[in-house]
Amino acid sequence: MFENILGNEVVKKTFINAIKSGSISHSYLFVGKSGIGKKLFAKEIAKRVMCLGTDNCESCVKFDLNSNPDYELIVSDGKTIKIEQIRRMQAKIIEKPIISKKKVYIIDNAEYMSEESQNCLLKTLEEPPEYAMIILVSSNENRILQTIKSRSVIVKFESLSDEEISKILKIKDKDIIKLCDGSLQNINKIQDKKETYDKLKQLSSFLQNGSMIEVFDYADVLYNSKDDINYLLDFLNIIFFEKIKTNIKCANAIKIIEETKSKIIANNNFDMSIDYMLMHIREECYGKSSRG
Repeated sequence: MFENILGNEVVKKTFINAIKSGSISHSYLFVGKSGIGKKLFAKEIAKRVMCLGTDNCESCVKFDLNSNPDYELIVSDGKTIKIEQIRRMQAKIIEKPIISKKKVYIIDNAEYMSEESQNCLLKTLEEPPEYAMIILVSSNENRILQTIKSRSVIVKFESLSDEEISKILKIKDKDIIKLCDGSLQNINKIQDKKETYDKLKQLSSFLQNGSMIEVFDYADVLYNSKDDINYLLDFLNIIFFEKIKTNIKCANAIKIIEETKSKIIANNNFDMSIDYMLMHIREECYGKSSRG
């Protein structure tokens, strides 16, 4: 169980023991940042509690084929989980399992439920059928009603470690791994921009050792990426954080980058904000004139 899921070892042990002892609750609320495997855990648990206990049982086979009639994953339409979706679940949950030991419903991004939808769900959580299990998965616990929380076992998930992310992605680039910030939520975007991040590393080198002509040549990666500038500036922060180990003055760069973010948010001139940032990082960290 959980062989193919990395991270959150404490959660794994808790559920392995609960399933073995038969002490599974009717309702859980999985909370933690996006991209750390909460839904994968929920699906693995669903499969195990529904299992009939034999090799290649019908419940597990149909679960793997996404055709088990006793399981449903409820998702939003991109904005909300509608009350009609909860009502359909309630109409089905009162029917006994067809082929499995239990019926399991996972509500992904549960924070997308409106207050009306959550109050509707509350009726089921108060008196769930003995064979039913509901797992709410949320990246924003604050949007879940206290009445829902009080009737659910809250399971907190930790961010993934750098080592776990490295194993999952099969990469060793420490800067890219740190940019993930313990989550795989934005990994596709990060990987798509690998070439861009390499250019930023080169830019950071030219700020130290190159001419301003070389700096501004490589700075095109910033000037042409207005929509993604926060990601790129976060990556620059990571680069300069590593440089602090050999040059304490590089701590100034992080301060300057954060000031630049604030200027851009405040709608200061974008190009001028980047100009100022580059020139002042060069001067503050390496003592070089912007003309050099």
